[in-house]
Amino acid sequence: MNANRSFKIKDKSYQLSGTPVNVGDKATDFTVVAQDFSEKRFSDYKGKVCIIASVPSLDTSVCDRETKRFNDEAASLSEDIAILTISMDLPYAQRRWCGAIDNVKVDVLSDHRYADFGEKYGVLVEDLRILARTIFVVDKEGIIRYMELVEVIGNEPDYEKAINAAKQLV
Repeated sequence: MNANRSFKIKDKSYQLSGTPVNVGDKATDFTVVAQDFSEKRFSDYKGKVCIIASVPSLDTSVCDRETKRFNDEAASLSEDIAILTISMDLPYAQRRWCGAIDNVKVDVLSDHRYADFGEKYGVLVEDLRILARTIFVVDKEGIIRYMELVEVIGNEPDYEKAINAAKQLV
């Protein structure tokens, strides 16, 4: 990705802040918040293939569909694959979303406290304090093997490419 990265909402573009990462980079550790407000680190998933889906907010229709889709996919994936959905939503809102879904397999995590993930992966839309819709697939050794930045907020990611990238790493 180039240094001039942006995220588009309707007709307006917003610059992404933070340190951009690319395929082939070592995945940086980060701290997010679980639904019980405890801290969770990416290093807690060491040894697993991880699909990290950052979304602007679970309270939007596209983010809701995306997270449900990854949750449905998770049911048929190897236990060696973890799917993390990260947003700036408060843990209360994330807990409400999870409470409305049967059999949540995706780890829904919040970056609201530190914006640590958003900054370290270069996907923070600082002006709006949301995360850009981005998919990262990280192998068991912690190397980013797949990445998709969805530049228009209303578009969904390429689920099949992300899932297939993760399956090939198991």
